[in-house]
Amino acid sequence: MSVTLIADSGSTKCEWCLLVNGKKKKITTQGISPYFLTEEQVISLLQKELLGKLKQVAIDEIYYYGTGLANPANAKFIKRILKKLFPTAKIEAQIDLLAAARAVCGHEKGIACILGTGSNSCFYNGKKIVKNSPGLGYVLGDEGSGAYLGKKVIQHYLYGTFDEDLMLRFDKHFNTNANEILEHVYKMPQPNRYLASFAIFLAENRDHYMIENIIEDGINDFFFTHLHKYRESWLYPISFVGSVAFGFKDIIKDLCNTYELELGKIYKQPMDGLIAYHQ
Repeated sequence: MSVTLIADSGSTKCEWCLLVNGKKKKITTQGISPYFLTEEQVISLLQKELLGKLKQVAIDEIYYYGTGLANPANAKFIKRILKKLFPTAKIEAQIDLLAAARAVCGHEKGIACILGTGSNSCFYNGKKIVKNSPGLGYVLGDEGSGAYLGKKVIQHYLYGTFDEDLMLRFDKHFNTNANEILEHVYKMPQPNRYLASFAIFLAENRDHYMIENIIEDGINDFFFTHLHKYRESWLYPISFVGSVAFGFKDIIKDLCNTYELELGKIYKQPMDGLIAYHQ
């Protein structure tokens, strides 16, 4: 009997799935970002939120997919922590983009995209990622992501670009002010997560033309900046993973039609696809 643990971690939350004899047990913990957390903090988090729920099952193999693991030092950091907690397990630590690719493409060729708190994309040849449009993070890039769209919401609010109706709706929903927003963005930890929290305002106010414009322009920036650069975009299906992609799938469908691209799958989370891949 082989016991497998799969992890899919963003900076906001991490979804785990324990596979024992075809049975699945899903567990959610806080997200693990090697850029924001120390080794002690990650170990403490996993001891509190994960280990007790595994009920001391002996794990044979761990497939960990996470944000920030394109940096080899961060991949080593995660493997070292998992080795301390699961000394006998075989451990693979891979980037979140490979999780998306394996989940939506399986063993087929395709373009895989992440539109969640952050954004990323790649061409996957059925085995590995062979092309990647660089993800520059929430300060310089992340087009179409929750952080990118949330930043647009804040800009429209602070610049007074929203009309009176939307200004009132924003005040009612968030009950904040310019000083508090700037303090969070420039001085508090995990500003990308904070920015992404404002994207909910877009999902809840789609009856307003200004909101639709922000969503369409933001996701179009992702298509134009990234998908447009892959020659393979016109040869293979384009699939998406992430809360933004799932929440605004109608706009993604329209943009695929506009750019004459074949739309593949859209998953909110890659986990079900990963379970199928690893089984």
